[in-house]
Amino acid sequence: MNPTRIESRLSVMRVKCLVLAALLNSLSLAQSLDRIVAVVEKDIILESELAAQVQFFVFNNRIDPQTPGIKEQVLDLMINEKLIIAKAIEDSVTVSDDEVTQRLDAVIAQRIQQVGSEARLEELYGMPISRIKREFRDEMRKNLLAERLQQQRFGITEISRREVEEFFATYKDSLGQVPEEVELAHIAVRLKPGSQALAAAHAKARALVDSLATGADFAELARRHSDDPGSTSGGGDLGFVRRGQFVKEFETAVFGLAEGQRSDIVETEFGLHIIELLERRGEAVHPRHILVKIERSQVDHDSVIALLDSIRVRALAGEDFAKLAKQFSEYKETAQIGGSLGTTELENVDKNIYPTVANLKEGEISEPARLTVPGLDGYHIVLMKKRIPAHVPSLERDYSRLESVALNAKRSREHSAWLEELRSKIYWQSRL
Repeated sequence: MNPTRIESRLSVMRVKCLVLAALLNSLSLAQSLDRIVAVVEKDIILESELAAQVQFFVFNNRIDPQTPGIKEQVLDLMINEKLIIAKAIEDSVTVSDDEVTQRLDAVIAQRIQQVGSEARLEELYGMPISRIKREFRDEMRKNLLAERLQQQRFGITEISRREVEEFFATYKDSLGQVPEEVELAHIAVRLKPGSQALAAAHAKARALVDSLATGADFAELARRHSDDPGSTSGGGDLGFVRRGQFVKEFETAVFGLAEGQRSDIVETEFGLHIIELLERRGEAVHPRHILVKIERSQVDHDSVIALLDSIRVRALAGEDFAKLAKQFSEYKETAQIGGSLGTTELENVDKNIYPTVANLKEGEISEPARLTVPGLDGYHIVLMKKRIPAHVPSLERDYSRLESVALNAKRSREHSAWLEELRSKIYWQSRL
């Protein structure tokens, strides 16, 4: 297995299973879940930890929890992680407090987004956010130590062309087919509201601002009137978030507030926001907001479709698609690179785009299709620049892909040999 994937799996398992651990702790299993199942140097693994890891492993991999050997397999992964941590400490590998804080904040923010609110996360863990961070800070530090040690040891692994050729000669009959690939480009235009819809939304937002000014409860107004489904139940609470996780207009507004201060109406691509800053911790802020969406009429939809239809006609008549994308596309992620979406396996094309491109032939341009992705709510047209059928791999056609597979295999072999070396030099014992 690729050591990068091993590292990622361990890190994800370690962090995400915490919710499952909290749920398990609420069950009447205390007597059977607190014995030591493994020892690595001075560290231990409890059966409660193993049970939580197993629960996450079977859920994430969609396998039967009664599959023979699952507990042993997961325990081996946990032992390997602790061996790597022990080696990192022995080699004086270090991570800064800021790095730990940033990673922990990012993980907590991700979990809040996944469960819907900070209050829901606290309910699942059975403790406030501040305590969650204290409880798992040392665990995060250890994860980062293990990650850094593996980066140092395997991040510079290289592979020669001869090694790639030898790998291909050995495994070509078991590599299977290269899946169908597509190279795509698009031109996307934002769905803009008409003047009446914009005025109506501003009137609603202004009425909410006035209610807050006369003493209305922010959380209650958010629950009753906010159009943000992810935060409504929590009174608009967005939890602690660092810079870079909000759209530009929202971020500028929230980081410009003092604790306890409310913004005026802030317009973003999502609608109109009223923001209140609850707390600030360094570069992290804890805001809540009320969102008023701006409704779009059929006329608004029709005008965007008509524009894209006209652009499509120009492209089909011979105008350069990339130049048209730079001129008209409003999706900033791709506009300046000629609308390019790159090359990817057809089965991995984003679900928002797949229905539009699945049946396009090479050189065809789709009709305008609805597109709702982070950063843009509107329509787009998609060019099928190239369609590469599924095929048996060859060195001439697929060298880059084969090089990547061969390099991962080499790293995996080196990683496995290294783990065996650690197991021979560092004390460990399984008591399962």
